[in-house]
Amino acid sequence: MTRDGDVIGGTGGVIDPALHTDETGPTLARGSLASERRLSGASFPGSHPRNPREYANIMVTTNVERRPPTRTTAHRHRGPGMILALVIAVVAMLTGTQVVSGATSSPAVAATGISAYWLVASDGGIFSFGGAGFYGSTGNLALNKPIVGMAGTADSHGYWLVASDGGVFSFGDARFHGSTGNIRLNKPVVGMAATHDGGGYWLVASDGGVFTFGNAPFYGSMGSRPLNQPIVGMAATPDGGGYWLVAADGGIFSFGDAHFYGSTGNLHLNKPIVGMTANPNGGYWFAASDGGIFAFGTPFYGSLGNVPQSRPIVAVTASADGGGYWFSNNNGAVTSYGNATYWGSAPQVINRPVVGMAQATGSGSFTGSSYPSGSFGYDISKWQCQPLGSLPPQPHTIGIVQVEEPGFPVNPCLAQQAAWAGAGLNLYVFMNYGNASSSGDPACNTAADPSTCNYGFNAAQQAFKDARSAGVNTAVAWWLDVETGPSWSQSAASNAALVQGAIEGLKSEGLNSVGIYASPGLWSTIVGNYRPAVPYWAADWGLDPRTTCGNVRSKYPGLPTGPVQIVQYSSPSAPYPLGGMSTAFDDDYAC
Repeated sequence: MTRDGDVIGGTGGVIDPALHTDETGPTLARGSLASERRLSGASFPGSHPRNPREYANIMVTTNVERRPPTRTTAHRHRGPGMILALVIAVVAMLTGTQVVSGATSSPAVAATGISAYWLVASDGGIFSFGGAGFYGSTGNLALNKPIVGMAGTADSHGYWLVASDGGVFSFGDARFHGSTGNIRLNKPVVGMAATHDGGGYWLVASDGGVFTFGNAPFYGSMGSRPLNQPIVGMAATPDGGGYWLVAADGGIFSFGDAHFYGSTGNLHLNKPIVGMTANPNGGYWFAASDGGIFAFGTPFYGSLGNVPQSRPIVAVTASADGGGYWFSNNNGAVTSYGNATYWGSAPQVINRPVVGMAQATGSGSFTGSSYPSGSFGYDISKWQCQPLGSLPPQPHTIGIVQVEEPGFPVNPCLAQQAAWAGAGLNLYVFMNYGNASSSGDPACNTAADPSTCNYGFNAAQQAFKDARSAGVNTAVAWWLDVETGPSWSQSAASNAALVQGAIEGLKSEGLNSVGIYASPGLWSTIVGNYRPAVPYWAADWGLDPRTTCGNVRSKYPGLPTGPVQIVQYSSPSAPYPLGGMSTAFDDDYAC
């Protein structure tokens, strides 16, 4: 196989030794592009040739001030913490920042589309959410260097991927404008950003060197200046007239018309910064590897900075209108804040770690469920234990099994029932009310009711440990069963804090998908206006589940804001024959 990304059937750019060079490598002549090959569609196909080009401009309008944050960032620990050089080097090598998207820079598109997102793994595998298009990937190619970031085109009908050697791969309507894939760099590329019209892009290396391609102007770089910490990402201004570079310590360097709003360069961070994203209305956010979010010149919507994380956060991107943001850990578990809709996370088991994400305009469809849309099956519990009970008949796709109810013995048939579920296994915990004086979740200290939050966190972690001890596969989607049976508190805020703690308890075990099972008419009576951004499993008996999938949100606006994944449409007490399922059990349908 040819070198990763080298031109196939064409020629690269020509290095002109007479042109100026700096630490980022030689400046390249701006000859015509080599012939290019664009692949798209299907599952994980295609690469794209690369051709190097870099502007030889002097730095202009450089702002390297380091000021304290101008906003508070709630729930963010700021105690002293040593950042080892090795950790920083790994972060710089593996993370990319994806900041420019079609919806951000194209108001006409944003007004008619849904703000969605892509994730990219280090092998170039692409995960699309919210109806964002899949246009191809390098997931089945042997790459010389790992992918570190991505950026979307102006209309979200394509995207670019960039590798740590500066190799660029284009898909869909993303035009190939050049790369550094066949020249030696002093330091690896760590991120990219696209121009507002998609006619070019910038690459940034960990030493702050900036490489420009297409119509992307060169506004300056840090390539010849000493840095306290390596650069880990970049973001372009909405009009493409400038860009910011962010270092692992949160130091911000602004160029062109990029305004300096503040940084964490003079603060001691618990964990390093891994990326940044710009608000199209002004300002920027950047994220730390522990999920801490720092907002400058823009609203703060929330963070995971004090919630235990089993995997590092690696990427962040803003919603189209700047009203929220998403970030992802290296296993593709996505968290959303503000008006950024949660559309799903990567499968629990992926081939390579996620390294970046980008905002996209999508259709609003959801494709991240454990089950194919339109499939049927059952959920079962200890009441189906044999010999008194019986297991539902085959065939079925859905198989959701109860682990336990907190404070009560583990489902004695858990292992047997998990084997019955087979490849369709999901697990659930029947939640009840309680209090605990402490837990492993510092975020509970700021919850509406710390004691119930602690109880929920501890109960969820215990359920996970019990399932693992039973020998069942815990790397599946989990659900919290929230219904009126248990003796819930009269305080909706206390109940909501308990559910919040339970969600955080399971997610701290590294689970990508933790959802809520509840009756749509009873959910708000238990937790009030609490609307977690997690998947929803609706208990809506006696109705065609396809109807419920489509209209349950319009009828019950206070539900969890994640996708409606499953509908429990039939129960022995309210049978609804459909899909050939036995009405002697609880029957489920995948939306």
